[in-house]
Amino acid sequence: MAQHQPGNGAPARPWYGPVVRDALITAWRTVNYICGKRFVPFLPELLPILERHGHLSLSEQTRQQLYQTSAATADRVLRQFRVANRPQGKSTTKAGQLLKHRIPVRTFADWKDNKPGFMEADLVAHCGVHVDGPFLHTLVLTDVSTGWTECQALLHRTEADVIQALQTVRQLLPFPLLGLDTDNGSEFINYGLLAYCEKESIQFTRGRPRRKNDQCFVEQKNGSIVRQLVGYDRYEGSLAYRQLAELYRVVRLFVNFFQPSMKLTRKSRHGSKVKKQYDIAQTPYQRLSKSKTLDKNMREHMKVLYQQLDPVDLLRQLEKLQDAFWRHANELRPNQVPVDVLRAAPVSGHSNSHGPVPSEDSLLLAELQLPVLEQRLKRRYRRTKKSGTPHTWRTRTDPFDGVWKEAQSWLESEPSYNRKWCLRD
Repeated sequence: MAQHQPGNGAPARPWYGPVVRDALITAWRTVNYICGKRFVPFLPELLPILERHGHLSLSEQTRQQLYQTSAATADRVLRQFRVANRPQGKSTTKAGQLLKHRIPVRTFADWKDNKPGFMEADLVAHCGVHVDGPFLHTLVLTDVSTGWTECQALLHRTEADVIQALQTVRQLLPFPLLGLDTDNGSEFINYGLLAYCEKESIQFTRGRPRRKNDQCFVEQKNGSIVRQLVGYDRYEGSLAYRQLAELYRVVRLFVNFFQPSMKLTRKSRHGSKVKKQYDIAQTPYQRLSKSKTLDKNMREHMKVLYQQLDPVDLLRQLEKLQDAFWRHANELRPNQVPVDVLRAAPVSGHSNSHGPVPSEDSLLLAELQLPVLEQRLKRRYRRTKKSGTPHTWRTRTDPFDGVWKEAQSWLESEPSYNRKWCLRD
């Protein structure tokens, strides 16, 4: 690894050249701009895939430099391309009261099942800024053990729609659905879903009211998958519903095979501090492969599917489907403006995506350049425009208003005066 030459006694520090930086940016964009702690452990798995499908061509030296990159270094290199934004969605949960006594409570501390198949479920509302009238929903189910996530579009938030989506998810899952844990919304706490779970031998539990941490696994996916890929606008009607369903067909492959995540393995308290330990970031597919719960046929099917998938091609399909779905947005959030994204210089050595294959240590796709990131985030994220007026007014009476001139004269005549001297006297 190249290093800066030390000067004036300063120690040498590692330096990542443009080749390493461009390869890191390409890989980072392929996994949808995740954080360094999730991104770096996945590099040994991701780089061979990108090279196998012709999206990267790296020398051995560059490859070793990328493997030796720490999570902190990756975050530092990619910091200028990140967009800090925290939009908020609406909650549409309406409690169902009639069947609570028949559905046991399961808190976040009760998850002792390491076997895939026990999933948390939640609904995400695509209502924009108000909850009046009909709008689309997303049913999100996340496996507690592996993080495997399935998303299903709902045209209506009804008992029948939830059961139908649950049946579809069971056909897509590579493992049987053994348990279902939900919040207390009426779309889940009803006779229809309870009878369905009893008939199919699915353990049905619920969290405590107003305790989102009881569904912490799926709540995390609501933000990192649905809100990040779909956004916060309002969507209505069958056309938007069909387009969202098509989008989720690609999302499930991209997220479960190429989106690593970390799991909390241990939490201990030392006085007033809580220490948390996480495992190494892995994709749901990697965790599922290590669980040894898949039968031989399913294991071979998943392995062949994984080898055939191209993450760059999946991301390109995902972005096209996003653009098609976003055209169905009914309204934009009021007083919102697109975020300003830092324009990055084009990746060196590329004129267009249809040019000849570059030499070693160069990127192959011009679509992976950072200006594309600007176009994606302009539509995906919005934030409230802040006023540029400085805050110069007071909201309460100044307690020193009557004596400040006298105090100022004391301080000018006796610079040795300080707060301790004033309190002592």
